Amino acid sequence: MGMGMGMRVRRLAVVYATGQGTTKEVAEVIAKGLESSDTVVEVVAIGHRVPDLRGFDTVVLGSPVYHEALLKSFVVFACQRLEQLAKPDVWLFSIGMAPALTGPVGRRVARAVPKEIAIVRDALAVRGYRAFAGRFERAGLPMRARLRYFLLGGRRYGDLRDWNAISSWAAEIAADSACRDVNV
Repeated sequence: MGMGMGMRVRRLAVVYATGQGTTKEVAEVIAKGLESSDTVVEVVAIGHRVPDLRGFDTVVLGSPVYHEALLKSFVVFACQRLEQLAKPDVWLFSIGMAPALTGPVGRRVARAVPKEIAIVRDALAVRGYRAFAGRFERAGLPMRARLRYFLLGGRRYGDLRDWNAISSWAAEIAADSACRDVNV
């Protein structure tokens, strides 16, 4: 059935906070993965004119992680919009260093959801949460931070994002959203 034949158009939003632009790029890839003939997808940065989120079927939220916590502006936004986020299905992603860690200690750290992130995740009652690696540049990084990264199993620097994993997660959200629409 085409959109003109009575098919309901699903509204999806990808709302993100970003510190250096990495989360924005991931949000755009997720939005592209959510697009279909029966969806309208809006991508909006926190701090810009974010629409009332009650009008969306699905909302994907994203933030970078600094010191095992989501960006403060993101947490404030989420708290202020809790009522609006009660109706749509909410998904959460974060961008940080932990998913890039290797070795026994690094993999353990990568699997753990930091307490500050778990609190926000649980308050939002998300359908799913994923942590993705971001960019981790060696230049300008203090020696102490480089040493900590190395000891935790970090071996690579640069753009560590796994675009296939990000696209697969977007496809999972799109499929879930389409199935939930059929079951409504």
